[in-house]
Amino acid sequence: MTTGDKVYPSKKGFLIYMVIGLMLIMEVSYIFNGLYLPALLLITLTAVIFLPLLNTRYTITVDNTLKVKCGFFVNLTIPIESIRKITSTKTILSAPALSFDRYEIFYNKFDSVVISPVNKKEFIADLQNINPAIGYIHGA
Repeated sequence: MTTGDKVYPSKKGFLIYMVIGLMLIMEVSYIFNGLYLPALLLITLTAVIFLPLLNTRYTITVDNTLKVKCGFFVNLTIPIESIRKITSTKTILSAPALSFDRYEIFYNKFDSVVISPVNKKEFIADLQNINPAIGYIHGA
């Protein structure tokens, strides 16, 4: 058994860096053109909304729960015993995942969450060590 919580950061795809990069370019452009108020608003928006997303993570705790944290928007706690199956998915729907290389985790009777851990094989193995009944379907 593990001696502490195990944290898996979200894999970060090109798109998240592209959005933040474009916002930074816009901020610099506003400043060079003397548009200080719009630049300040965009810097604030970037700092408050987008930068916390870069800390998206999935934690397997010693009390056998999966915690999904994504900025200020998502803070889920899922008992690992309630996870039924995990499938690979390429869905573009909004999710606490910063890459399109994703898993969908089905838990309880009708609930699911889409995530994108960096070390996918180790993540699945750790969940299945706690709950061997979790089915894994590779490919979407």
